[in-house]
Parts: sequence; C-alpha cells; structure tokens
Amino acid sequence: MSPPGAPTRTRRDWSTVARELDATGYARLPRLLDARACRALAVLYDRDPLFRSTVDMARHGFGSGQYRYFNAPLPPTVARLRTSLYPPLAQVARRWAVRLGQDQDAYPPTLQAFLARCRTAGQTRPTPLLLRYGPGDWNALHQDTYGAVAFPLQVAVLLTDPRRDHRGGELILVEQRPRAQSRATTVPLARGDAVVFTNRERPVRGTRGDYRVAMRHGVSTVTAGRRLTLGIIFHDAE
Repeated sequence: MSPPGAPTRTRRDWSTVARELDATGYARLPRLLDARACRALAVLYDRDPLFRSTVDMARHGFGSGQYRYFNAPLPPTVARLRTSLYPPLAQVARRWAVRLGQDQDAYPPTLQAFLARCRTAGQTRPTPLLLRYGPGDWNALHQDTYGAVAFPLQVAVLLTDPRRDHRGGELILVEQRPRAQSRATTVPLARGDAVVFTNRERPVRGTRGDYRVAMRHGVSTVTAGRRLTLGIIFHDAE
C-alpha cells in the first residue's frame, strides 16, 4: 500500500520492504514522492519560520554542509509521510525488539502513541529535517539518536535530480558486525526515491541465534551542484 495522502506513484509492498530490512538493514522506496512534491519541499529550505534550528556541519565537525530541523507543526507533506510510514515500520521494529530481547511495546502501532512515549521522556522537539549540500560538502558517519527513546529506523528522500542538479553525494551505510571488518554500501537514488535504513542497530541471525549489528550512515562528497534531502526521523529530541 502507499502512504495515504502522500504524493506517490506506486503502491508499496511492505512485506518485501521488511524482508530487505531483515537481510541488509536498508530498503529502497522508489518514487515515494513525485517531482512536483520534491520541488515544493526543496523550496521550503529558505523559509526561516518553518525551522526551529539550523546546523552548520563544519562548525560542529560533522562534515560540511547544512541542515535545518522543522518546527512544529510540520509541513503537511512531511507530517503525512511521517504518520503513514510509521505503522509498517513499527511492525519491523517490534519484531526486531523481540529478537534482541527488548520490549516490543516500546514501538506502539501508531506514531501518535510513539510520540506520547517521547513526550513522557522529555523529548518534545521535532526531528524531521532538510539537508543541503553544495560542492565539496559531505556528511560524516553518524547515528541519529536524540534521547532515551529512539526508533530503530529512519527514512531519507532525495529531493534533487542527480542527473541534472548535482554529482556525487551518495548515501553511505556502514555496518559493523562483531569480530568482522566493517561493510560499506552506497545507495543510489533518483529524485523522489527514498531509503529506509537502520539508524542504530538491528538483529542478524547467526549460528547461535541473533546478534546485534550496528550501522552508521553518512553522505559522500558532492562534487558539483546542490543536493537536498528530506530526513524523516520518527522519535523527537530532548
């Protein structure tokens, strides 16, 4: 099924998405947004009242480039995507919690109920964001956790066209398995495509049962043009 109310072109097979997340820790969501929706979100970047915080990555040692966290209330398209993507991903999160010996009820069926948990923990600041990179910009490997309550998956949507608007700037996922070398994966996306990925750790089946695998993500250097991405993080920040 497709997220209701979101500008999409294809129906979504969430069982396939879940299998890909189990196998690799990430899954593409092709054509999640159409070109018009991407352009409409990209132009929001310069509208200061929409954002609660702006981060210069070089200043903080995070890489080079800039990102802005949306203020509440979220723009309608962002709010719809966050609300509608959460339930099928919460099913994955609940299965993973059981496999990792955690409480599956930490991830209730609806985003509203999950955000209530965040508020109880003192996490009230919205975390969806827009990220903008120019020539020479990049994002260091990191994990997006903003407090004690954290959802194990997040979504990135490419808003610009890599064929015309920029070169470079691929999403990089680096997985660290116990007693093994790290594995890096680049995820090529077209404009409007999204990728859902592990933002901290996931279970992997081994010969002696499940074990934890940590994942970090970043963005390779943009060599030309400008790249904009929408990040959808489901937990709020302290």
